[in-house]
Amino acid sequence: MNTADLYDERGDALASVSLQFQSLGGRSHFSGPVRTIRCFQDNALVKSTLGSPGNGAVLVVDGGGSLGTALMGDMIAESAVANGGVVINGAIRDRLAIAELDLGVKALGSNPRKSRKAGAGEVDVDVVIDGVTFRPGATVWCDPDGILVEP
Repeated sequence: MNTADLYDERGDALASVSLQFQSLGGRSHFSGPVRTIRCFQDNALVKSTLGSPGNGAVLVVDGGGSLGTALMGDMIAESAVANGGVVINGAIRDRLAIAELDLGVKALGSNPRKSRKAGAGEVDVDVVIDGVTFRPGATVWCDPDGILVEP
């Protein structure tokens, strides 16, 4: 379902992210239950989470809006194809390869610089992006128009 139609149907029962994320994956529309990671310029938790069964979940990564390093590249993205998709409040890399994958990806942009891999961060915690709270287990919907989530 398109986010515009969903918003018309449910209105303020949904939170809308106004921050302008780019649609970078090969799948334009994706949705599912939220899983979350909060990390900053360190993608070890992103890699381990996307490498495990996601059962159709959408991983929402709060990278603090940093474009300084990429939190996901093509190899990590390939491991996520069986899952619902990824929303990254930060950067990715290998955007041309990721655009070819059957994976929904929303991110702020791209940077070829690798991130640290120390494992710093938190998994399955509430994260706030652009004033919108993403709670693990809530449903998120993404398409080229934007991102909606159950508050």
